[in-house]
Amino acid sequence: MNITQRLFGELHGQEVMAYTMTNDNNMSVTCISLGGIITKIQVPDQAGKVENVVLGYDSVEGYLHNTAYFGAVVGRVAGRIHPAKVEIANKTYELSKNEGEKHLHGGDKAFSHVIWNAEVKENQDEVSVTFTYNSPDGENGYPGNLKVSVMYTLTNENELKLSYQGISDQDTLLNMTNHTYFNLSGNVKRDVLEHELTMKSDAFLELNDIMLPTGEKVNVTDTAFDLREGKKVRAGVESQHPQNVKVGNGYDHPFLLSENQNEEITVVDYDSGRKLIVETDQPCVVLYTANMLENTGMIRDVKSREYLGLCLETQNLPNAIHHAEFPSIVLEKNKVYSANTMYRFATVES
Repeated sequence: MNITQRLFGELHGQEVMAYTMTNDNNMSVTCISLGGIITKIQVPDQAGKVENVVLGYDSVEGYLHNTAYFGAVVGRVAGRIHPAKVEIANKTYELSKNEGEKHLHGGDKAFSHVIWNAEVKENQDEVSVTFTYNSPDGENGYPGNLKVSVMYTLTNENELKLSYQGISDQDTLLNMTNHTYFNLSGNVKRDVLEHELTMKSDAFLELNDIMLPTGEKVNVTDTAFDLREGKKVRAGVESQHPQNVKVGNGYDHPFLLSENQNEEITVVDYDSGRKLIVETDQPCVVLYTANMLENTGMIRDVKSREYLGLCLETQNLPNAIHHAEFPSIVLEKNKVYSANTMYRFATVES
């Protein structure tokens, strides 16, 4: 196993470095110091052909206006907050607004769009890159000087482990995720409509007209949201359920996980034979099927369009600060935030 480093580009006079972790099974993961972005994950198909299975770009310029958040670390808080005025420890804070009146994915120039420090580590059975960032008090309206880290670890079991940590000198909010778009066909040969998705989830959160949870938990039974026995992504795209239609025909919903760290999510592309298994200690995953991906521009050598990838954003529940019934996302002063997610790649016969 090894890690190679190279210059990926420059941003405002600062170097953006790329780190490629490779294991003994021809799997590799490339991530960059800009946004902690995962730019490539190369894994074999059932015939042993190694191809890239995530969406991304090959230059800094591609990520400068990364409105789709390809591969990025998202925070301080993933998803939308509305209203953008929050109360923490009996004080009111105005968060920055970057989607109309809403605060989205931590605000402008949040974790996804800044340069992180990086440290690499190589061992016999795993290699890792740890990105760290100091978010100053008041950044995008949040209180507290916050130190955060994200460690990406690649193992010889074809596992990519994501470990997040954070600590603040004031009470603040923290709910991080990764926004990688997966496409198991390899080098984006096809869209993800035929990918089969299985999820251990009995309920999802209903969304209102501005894409925020109403607080209502909806039972998945007899809907396109029932992924417990597996469904193709196409089922949600073609569904006439008002919630599928509301988000642009597909999924952009928080699913409440009924199990953790027990193969709770699997994605299979039967044409390539690739399989992705996701495990997490988080209570929720936001499934997004790229319903709103723009039909302009290129993603590497493929024209951008809807349904080219799917995101599995493991996290706490969105807009939790405005829902007392949701688990709290308040990080108390000097307490340590921790979250863990694992992506394991396999083939259908393994």
